[in-house]
Amino acid sequence: MGCGTSVALRTGWRPQVRQRSDGGGRDGSRRLALVRLLPVVLLVVGVVLDVATPPDLTAAALFAAAPLIAAPFFGPVGTAVAGASAVGAVLVTEYLHDIPSTGEAVSELFTVTTVGALALFINRMLRRSGERLASARVIAETAQRAVLPTPAERIGGLQVAARYEAAQADAFIGGDLFAVQDTPYGVRLVVGDVRGKGLEAVEAVAVVIGAFREAAEQEATLEAVAGRLDRALTREGARRDGLDAVEGFTTAVLAEIPRGAGPVRLVNRGHPEPLLLHPDGALDALTPSDPALPLGMAELGVWPDRADTYPFPAGSTLLFYTDGLSEARSVEPPGVFYDPHERLRGRIFPGPDRVLDALIDDVRRHTGGGASDDMALLAVGRPGVRQPERRRTMPVVP
Repeated sequence: MGCGTSVALRTGWRPQVRQRSDGGGRDGSRRLALVRLLPVVLLVVGVVLDVATPPDLTAAALFAAAPLIAAPFFGPVGTAVAGASAVGAVLVTEYLHDIPSTGEAVSELFTVTTVGALALFINRMLRRSGERLASARVIAETAQRAVLPTPAERIGGLQVAARYEAAQADAFIGGDLFAVQDTPYGVRLVVGDVRGKGLEAVEAVAVVIGAFREAAEQEATLEAVAGRLDRALTREGARRDGLDAVEGFTTAVLAEIPRGAGPVRLVNRGHPEPLLLHPDGALDALTPSDPALPLGMAELGVWPDRADTYPFPAGSTLLFYTDGLSEARSVEPPGVFYDPHERLRGRIFPGPDRVLDALIDDVRRHTGGGASDDMALLAVGRPGVRQPERRRTMPVVP
């Protein structure tokens, strides 16, 4: 971590994602405006050069480039105007030089006209590709909402916040998952990581979440819920051939939080240990008493699940995460893993939302903005005795 990050954490660790995004957006807008001016600049420079030089020297290359540059950044009308202006520039320079209609002059005019028509064709193809890409993004967003819906901000009296970042470019969902559900047995949740990442893991994510939704309502114990998920993944693996049938598994941690007050019960199946953030800045790692195999690996050995119980006092926050967080590597110095225990210990946040916003911002600084694995974060806060459901607060330091 650089010194700037440490200072930001010591002074309250205010997230800077939106500020950076806004600055990058302004720079991008300025660059786009300059690029959109380039066809006009080429035409003006071409006319000036053609007029200022002898008739045997021509700026036809600049005239032809103008509509080609306009094609990706303008609509059909703008591209057509650029092409017509290029043709007009050729005619004007030939008229000023009093060039007769020789074969060379006609060839130059024909070349610029052809390039202008080609620019219109390119513009049309780019517009169709953009429409298809926009449609694909809408479908991906819809699939994400259907497979991995964002939990409500308040469930069973608890404050809930969730974030998801997929490693695969242009993917809205990958191999990590989370789900929170209010049940007759309390608020139950699952956070997991399916083997693999990107769209290839979406099917297994849907299987786990679907099985959890059903089992969380029907099973009386958290151990029984884990057993249902295990059997669902085993059935899914039996349908697959090849590598997926051998290595298909999901690390997961399941939690059960009673309404009002009471401890949290956890079943951890090979997943990174959750963290308990106390209101005074203290931090506890909720390490399982017995290591357990991930879900979907029952054929390698069957041990009965046993839930561990941990205190969950009012005003504290439970943080669940996948290994995309703990295995994020730094840019400088290179290759250092991100340590959420070290980064969060001693810090105070006004709520689960602020925890996740600051955490994601810090991870992006740590990795230089890149991600090699999917990352899912889920924070659950138990409000204090006199804490209202919604309040405006500022970050606090010890």
